Amino acid sequence: MASEAARIVGVLLAAGRGARFDPYGARLKLLEPATRGPHRGEPLAVAAARTLRGAVDEVVAVVAPPNGVPQEQLRRLLAAEGCTTVENARADEGQGTSIACGVAATGAVASWVIALADMPAIAPATVLAVADNLRSGAVTVAPTYRGQRGHPVGFARALRQELLALSGDTGAREVLVRHPPRLIEVNDPGVLYDVDVTEDLG
Repeated sequence: MASEAARIVGVLLAAGRGARFDPYGARLKLLEPATRGPHRGEPLAVAAARTLRGAVDEVVAVVAPPNGVPQEQLRRLLAAEGCTTVENARADEGQGTSIACGVAATGAVASWVIALADMPAIAPATVLAVADNLRSGAVTVAPTYRGQRGHPVGFARALRQELLALSGDTGAREVLVRHPPRLIEVNDPGVLYDVDVTEDLG
């Protein structure tokens, strides 16, 4: 096992309510079965967690405060995948708070790979490539497919304070503007595919 200072931690963002997927809140998007990717048929969050877990030393899954059976089920499923779940009390304020929450839950690790729980089709080799680039000294790193930047995105320990300061719904966009990522071209359309609306599961 890597020492803490050499560890790469995956931060899985799983606190979204999925309002665009189901405005009425009857279905929790992240529990819907994935229709693409290496873990097709598994719940979206499980598929994303499983791929991330295979490439990093540890996964911290950021979840919303409990508000019913589906959220509790999500937590149980992520824990069963070996994730440490942490609750973001400010989840409704946007993705930036979830990134900050996940990073805060880790110690003085080497770097983080930030992944979205509604992106189930990323190839394991892509996540490994992001992690390998962090190990080789990249401050930020992101995959691209046919010239389009995708996910997951890696951040080195030097950016910890900037990640902890994130808020709102723009994620880490401002950090990536200040620290442009090392781009790695991958033959993986999954880096661009996320599930926002029900039609995306077709």
